[in-house]
Amino acid sequence: MIVDLISDTVTRPTAGMLDSMMKAKVGDDVFKNDPTVDLLQKEVAKLFGMEDALFFPSGTMANQTAIKLHTQPGDKIFCDKWAHVYQYEGGGAAFNSGVTCKLIDGNRGMFTAEQLEVAAAGRADIHVPFSRLVCIENTTNKGGGACWDFNELEKIKQVCETNNLSYHLDGARLFNALVAKNETPKQYGNLFDTISICLSKGLGAPIGSVLLGSQEHIAKALRIRKLFGGAMRQVGFLAAAGLYALEHNVERLAEDHKKAKQIESVLHSLSYVKRVEPVETNILIFYVQDDMDADKFIAKMADKEILLTPMGDGKIRIVTHLDFTDQMLDKLINELKSF
Repeated sequence: MIVDLISDTVTRPTAGMLDSMMKAKVGDDVFKNDPTVDLLQKEVAKLFGMEDALFFPSGTMANQTAIKLHTQPGDKIFCDKWAHVYQYEGGGAAFNSGVTCKLIDGNRGMFTAEQLEVAAAGRADIHVPFSRLVCIENTTNKGGGACWDFNELEKIKQVCETNNLSYHLDGARLFNALVAKNETPKQYGNLFDTISICLSKGLGAPIGSVLLGSQEHIAKALRIRKLFGGAMRQVGFLAAAGLYALEHNVERLAEDHKKAKQIESVLHSLSYVKRVEPVETNILIFYVQDDMDADKFIAKMADKEILLTPMGDGKIRIVTHLDFTDQMLDKLINELKSF
């Protein structure tokens, strides 16, 4: 039995999801004639109380599209030093949009309004880039599934308004945060200019993300998606998986969080574990003791058919998900305790 905890992207569609996909009504979405894609976009926009939405093949493309529609080449964006748009999108902000990233030294991928205010201050002349956009990631991936404090996000919005900055949310695992913090999608829809949400992580769809924004933003995003090669044809089969995920797999995220807390408790009891980041959602980050090589630990666990992820700087990541069964949890705990 292989226990794959590399990511929550490793899940397979359930029988119910596959059935929905096979029964989907489809058309050519490049000509805006796929009824299932249209339904998904309308449903997600309604859920967040935003004007419009657009289906994308990946969260990276959705984020990169958002950056491009808010900026011009030579501009500057603000994000945390651990942000996905900076760390894990292949340098796309520079390559696709020609912008530079002003990195903020936050805590577990989260910075404060005061830190943004300091970063955005200073000279504004021909020697420095125009400041255009603030990017937030919720939950934070490299920060161990940490959830932003919504009051702080509101304060950051005020800084954005004062400094004429657009506000984008990389909400790859936003539904994990909504469940963990008992928040609503409309809270975020009211706050951000654009939001990307991923359907293929905790929600369990095989592919797909959605970008939300104003009608003007999404009209521009449609052209950028085409430019990036993201226009798709009978993609309603995949949109149907997203609709099924939103209907059936949101509330069950609490089960992933519960399993992660159980693993956290075990890790705290192990002598070879140096530190465990606080667990709020479905991602655990921990460090082994200095005399133990993290990569070798991961390799030895792989020999026991337990797959973990190195995150650099000695970090090891575990991600719980809907395919992670109670039996798998027992195997993981037993192997950790007997390591």
